Amino acid sequence: MNTLRVALDGPAGAGKSTVAKRVAAALGVAYVDTGAMYRAITWKALQREIPLHDEAALTDLANSIRIDFKPRPEGQAVFVDGVEVTDAIRTLEVTNNVSAVSAVAGVRIAMVNLQRDIASRTGVLMDGRDIGTVVLPNADVKIWLTASVEARANRRYQELLGKGVQCDLQQIQDDIQRRDEYDASREHSPMVKAEDAVVVDTTGMSVDEVIAKIQSICTSAQAQKS
Repeated sequence: MNTLRVALDGPAGAGKSTVAKRVAAALGVAYVDTGAMYRAITWKALQREIPLHDEAALTDLANSIRIDFKPRPEGQAVFVDGVEVTDAIRTLEVTNNVSAVSAVAGVRIAMVNLQRDIASRTGVLMDGRDIGTVVLPNADVKIWLTASVEARANRRYQELLGKGVQCDLQQIQDDIQRRDEYDASREHSPMVKAEDAVVVDTTGMSVDEVIAKIQSICTSAQAQKS
């Protein structure tokens, strides 16, 4: 069994999920989409009309919610309390509120405990904002995946258009910049690059080029580990 533990961090829209799924499959380790976990809690909170400033209620939700990932030929499906929310957690409403929910200390503690438990049982590739600094500070590989705000906004814009969602490119760019600032300045587990992380700037790179780069870094680390 491959026991390699990889932390893939970076700002919103850097392409972490797209890359992580394929690299994890190539390495033979489990892929844990931590961003989807926070989105799942945000979606559930919105469904229940829980005020997003109510930290106690959000913490209780995080400690009671059941989040499952199930592999599908077309990609990983996400379930919340038995209900599939794969597409629902990617709506603009969830996207615009997930930073506020994920900044709640009680929510992060609940999710970090779950993420560490998963990593203690198998090799993993986790992507998020604070994997290399908080969740898996002793990860075998730490990568900081980034890109210019303009490049990230354009990718998100094209993704939404491909799903038939009408959107404004400038608004998406403004939202990403605002989210960057929020994630980096939050009190609990702020988004920050681990000192020993390898920086991969994906601006101007194709998805295949990014995957090849990260896979090479992980393969080298795996060889050293064995």
